[in-house]
Amino acid sequence: MVKANIKNAIISAVLAALVVVPIFGLHLERKGGQNYIEPHWNLVIWGFVIVLVLQLVKPLLGKHMARVQAPRLPEVSVRMRMTLMWLVIVAAIAWPFFSGRNAVDIATLALIYVMLGLGLNIVVGFAGLLDLGFVGFYAVGAYTYALLFHWAGWSFWEALPLSGAAAALFGFLLGFPVLRLRGDYLAIVTLGFGEIIRLLLVNLVDFTGGPDGISSIPKPTFLGFELTRSASQEGAQTLQQFLGIEFNTMHMVVFLYLLALGLALVTLWISNRLIRMPIGRAWEALREDEVACRSLGMNPTKIKLSAFTLGAMFAGFGGAFFAARQGIVSPESFSFIESALILAIVVLGGMGSQIGVVVAAILITVLPELAREFSEYRMLIFGLVMILMMVWRPQGLFPMKRHHEELKQ
Repeated sequence: MVKANIKNAIISAVLAALVVVPIFGLHLERKGGQNYIEPHWNLVIWGFVIVLVLQLVKPLLGKHMARVQAPRLPEVSVRMRMTLMWLVIVAAIAWPFFSGRNAVDIATLALIYVMLGLGLNIVVGFAGLLDLGFVGFYAVGAYTYALLFHWAGWSFWEALPLSGAAAALFGFLLGFPVLRLRGDYLAIVTLGFGEIIRLLLVNLVDFTGGPDGISSIPKPTFLGFELTRSASQEGAQTLQQFLGIEFNTMHMVVFLYLLALGLALVTLWISNRLIRMPIGRAWEALREDEVACRSLGMNPTKIKLSAFTLGAMFAGFGGAFFAARQGIVSPESFSFIESALILAIVVLGGMGSQIGVVVAAILITVLPELAREFSEYRMLIFGLVMILMMVWRPQGLFPMKRHHEELKQ
């Protein structure tokens, strides 16, 4: 047993060193108009030693970790839960009025990932369908609003429902080719779908703007009033002019945050209601055993299509808001790394757990901002954290808790 552990530790350390060499061991330096490769073997050696030691002590740590009780949410009554929920919502609404611009911007970005995580949670967490191309629906929603404004002059509120509908349509269409696929095969097909969407956005230059994307996308309005220094249409009033207050750029930042919070709360409420409905039970049955699901008279085709469609719809809403917030969309914003990040949010929080997804989206968005001095090693640290989670807590931060009722005797 000891020899096997030592052998596995050495193999793991060697593989880790081979991965670290091209990333940190060999640096490309430019001197006098020529490029030189400058080795930094100290980082490779440290990586080898760290992995070797961790693999050697892993069996001992595993025994101790098995005794450690995983954190759980305390049992509270329904009334107390509702009270806490409303307190959190009130605090979230009031928070931007007492915070700086940078903090509010980061929180807005976190809420976008909350929407995307809750949407993917329907597909992966509830229905058990591994989707690596979820960013494609995100891109469809963003470009739908951008194109409707560019070609037809639609506002954000006019384009928002259609952005969700367009993404839902793409999710419905994607569902047909993957009806008979599960696991790795499904993941490969959905990954290809996401890349196809990105390449189409790059190559349809006359329609989507190609690599440059579409710019000058207007921000959302409030009751028809713009929150800008001057109105885009001659003779129109901005919200500040209508209220007779001085213009402040912070007004738009806070408004975007509150709008993102509203969309995230609506997404959370709808997904929470869906999982309690028969369609939610059907998703769970499909996730647990498709054969048993079919034997109970359920139609797996409709169940899969509903999961893809509803999950994509929320991604479309998030994409439309992203386009409005950024003011520009380009294919670079919808690469595979975004799909991986959204999937990591669902896995880290706990597949099927809505609270877990919300917490994980906030952590993954906020922590990199707090550790900007380690930005060069951000993805390496992120990968290490995910590996540790899979080893010691594969069920996620807050595992999904099934709804149940106890019969009183």
